Amino acid sequence: MGDPTDDRAPDRPPRAAMLEALSVRRNVLAGLAAGVALALLVYLVRTFELLGPNLETRQYPLLGPEGYFLLLGFVLASATAILVATALTVVSVVRLAREEV
Repeated sequence: MGDPTDDRAPDRPPRAAMLEALSVRRNVLAGLAAGVALALLVYLVRTFELLGPNLETRQYPLLGPEGYFLLLGFVLASATAILVATALTVVSVVRLAREEV
């Protein structure tokens, strides 16, 4: 490593400071909340037929329609969470870049 008395050594790794400056933790939590909320809304609309009855007569082997919709809901929640977290982090990067100029 280096000399512990060296004043140039940071208290935390630079990566941690960058993640904190970009509010990545807050962005991930906001993305997760948005993803779960959207997936739950779509799941409830679909399984409880909130927009009217489903006229399709599809067969869903093994899991049934609820199981497949839960799996699709997980995929939707994950994708939405990643999208929202990425977008918020990009906004943080742009905001920090403008402050530096």
